Amino acid sequence: MASTEKAPFTVLIPARMDSSRLPGKPLADIAGAPMVVRVAQRAMQSGAARSVVAADDARIVDACAAHGVQAILTRPDHPSGSDRLAEACERLGLDGGDIVVNVQGDEPLIDPRLIDAVATLLGERHDASMGTAAHAIDSFEDYANPNVVKVVLDAKGLAHYFSRSPIPFARDAAPGAAWWKDGDKLPAAAKGMAPLRHIGIYSYRAGFLRQFPTLPPAPTEAMEALEQLRALWHGHRIAVHVTANAPGSGVDTPADLERVRALFA
Repeated sequence: MASTEKAPFTVLIPARMDSSRLPGKPLADIAGAPMVVRVAQRAMQSGAARSVVAADDARIVDACAAHGVQAILTRPDHPSGSDRLAEACERLGLDGGDIVVNVQGDEPLIDPRLIDAVATLLGERHDASMGTAAHAIDSFEDYANPNVVKVVLDAKGLAHYFSRSPIPFARDAAPGAAWWKDGDKLPAAAKGMAPLRHIGIYSYRAGFLRQFPTLPPAPTEAMEALEQLRALWHGHRIAVHVTANAPGSGVDTPADLERVRALFA
């Protein structure tokens, strides 16, 4: 009988001080603790063996240490979060098959159960190099919003494509209509389908995470400004966990920060 024991995994949280819309974002106070610490505390409620902040500034490392959170200082000149995490894998001595979950440092309301679900994907899906998550879009406004990234899946729950455009596009739907709510007018093969919003959490095997920054950027990645399209361009598959729950609010702007502070208060 196959073992049902889940593979251990590590949560890595990239944290960068330079943010154009919210300078010093990782250290923004939320109910008495820096935001990146709040993220790590949520991550530690998951089934992760450990949660580690990968920082580009010693002030972040010091703040984490003051709150009992493990952090490592990485190079400040990494072009992307994936590069920072690749260095963190090397620094932590992770083996190629070890599972890593990338939790963004501006998600202080991340659901620990979502972290577990995305980590579990790679233990179950040996045909995938990465795992991520999505949930059904409810409104046409989100469907049409280029800041809301959409993903289309295949029959095996693997990502076909990610886009800022409204995909899948219902050719015969009325303009501005939430076509997925009008099941009677959908083609038979499309009944029950809804567009999916991509959630920016990823799982990787450490070996692939170290390889990823060495892959040439993809034209689709450059056009859409979506780094995950590089993996698809080079033939890697991305398994997607579809959750019924929308993720908690992330923090990109001062208004987002105030909203999250109010929730913690």
